Amino acid sequence: MKLKVGLLGGGSWGTTVASLTAKNSETTLWARNPETVKEINEHNSNEKYLPNAKLHKGLKASNSIKETVQNADVIVMGIPSQHFRAVLLEAKPYIRPWVPIVSLAKGLEISTKMRMTQIIEELMPGHPAGVLTGPNLAKEIHFGKAAAAVISTADKTIAKKLQTVFSSGLFRVYTNTDVIGSELGGALKNVMAIATGMGDGANAGDNTRSALITRGLSELTRLGIAMGGKRRTFSGLTGLGDLVATCSSSKSRNHHVGFQLGKGKKLEVIIKDMNEVAEGVKTTKVVMELAKDYNVDMPITKEVYKVLYEGNTVFDAFRGLITHEVGSEKEPG
Repeated sequence: MKLKVGLLGGGSWGTTVASLTAKNSETTLWARNPETVKEINEHNSNEKYLPNAKLHKGLKASNSIKETVQNADVIVMGIPSQHFRAVLLEAKPYIRPWVPIVSLAKGLEISTKMRMTQIIEELMPGHPAGVLTGPNLAKEIHFGKAAAAVISTADKTIAKKLQTVFSSGLFRVYTNTDVIGSELGGALKNVMAIATGMGDGANAGDNTRSALITRGLSELTRLGIAMGGKRRTFSGLTGLGDLVATCSSSKSRNHHVGFQLGKGKKLEVIIKDMNEVAEGVKTTKVVMELAKDYNVDMPITKEVYKVLYEGNTVFDAFRGLITHEVGSEKEPG
């Protein structure tokens, strides 16, 4: 039996995933903007978020959350982390019992410090919660570039079934039961992407980028393990893989924010000029609190925070990292 997919969120990644799942399953995408819905249904495109891209002709769009989720066998949440709870609450009355709910978000909720699967478990007890994550730049995947992702749920059987929903051609999907590690890798690497973007914007060089990625991996692994993730997850697609892609690509929103900061632009101006959310900006606040809660040293995150929220310059940040006490290079974590 082919599963029906209801996907909430019409941004670049949500639309890309909906177009992928439409190849395997009947898929309906919900978007709040009536123009987006009309464009997808009439022209198979979403020019605001995926310029010059043709979506799968079987993909349907709707303005109604009820219509999108009421007959779905899988719910996919393509909603940014700070709006995730509100949209899931809107959908809750119409979702059938026991239907799996999969998050695409790579962030943490500021008010609660919760991961998205924790929000799903809180609001929708009895529904298997999962995350689709990895080194996935939406525009590359949509235009047929080879990529790999991970579907992570606690239940191996459900993960295997969901694997068939998301896998498509050159988009290879692996399974993983370490939901905590997979989800944290996706959220924490965005902070590191802002740091590497700052270096690139300030023309710090390839050596600096390499050092930031490597020490950034060590930093996010320390916190991830302290929070219950498994070490091996952080050296895989959802940790190192996602970190390298996001820290090295001009297509990354978080790298873009850092790059513009490195060029001397103000954060408010950068955010105002962007179409979509750079999750790392708000996630940095949460990570600083979690680092205190778990007593984990996170020098790169601390310097990114000071640039975003305390008025420090990018050059202050690099000076802070240079003066940070240097220890031995141990295995991450």
